[in-house]
Amino acid sequence: MGLLNKIFGGNKEKNNVILSPVEGEAVPISEVSDPTFGEEILGKGIAVKPNKGRVVSPVTGTIDMMFDTGHAVSILSNIGTEILIHVGLDTVKLKGKHYKTYVKNGDKVKIGDLLIEFDIDAILSEGYDVITPIVICNTPDYAQVEPLSGKAVHELDELIILKK
Repeated sequence: MGLLNKIFGGNKEKNNVILSPVEGEAVPISEVSDPTFGEEILGKGIAVKPNKGRVVSPVTGTIDMMFDTGHAVSILSNIGTEILIHVGLDTVKLKGKHYKTYVKNGDKVKIGDLLIEFDIDAILSEGYDVITPIVICNTPDYAQVEPLSGKAVHELDELIILKK
């Protein structure tokens, strides 16, 4: 199976590649106006300006925290990567309005499992930015976190390369 995985790109997580949990335009995390993300206080990462209101799991792992409001989720991958996906800025203030969650704390997830759906137009109409930071919260565990920004991404396209 190892050779087949290499040929067909299976289990990219083992190669320390984090896949895109959302579809849209991948941009440098420095473009996020919230300093918690833009200044990499929580860790290095990337942001996606979503054009589709879905978040899928970028790794195989366990849901560490699904926020009650559905605007953010953190996942611990099977190889120990801590990933935070935060849909929009200040969207905690929406108190769950326009978000629907499909997993809960402790759930096991596979790459591509649906985690969250959100209504982009409704969130924008309430005055919130929907830019979605994807942060590696245990950045110090890696020698390099290389975001692949500056391109359009579909769900599960390569988004971040991690090097130990």
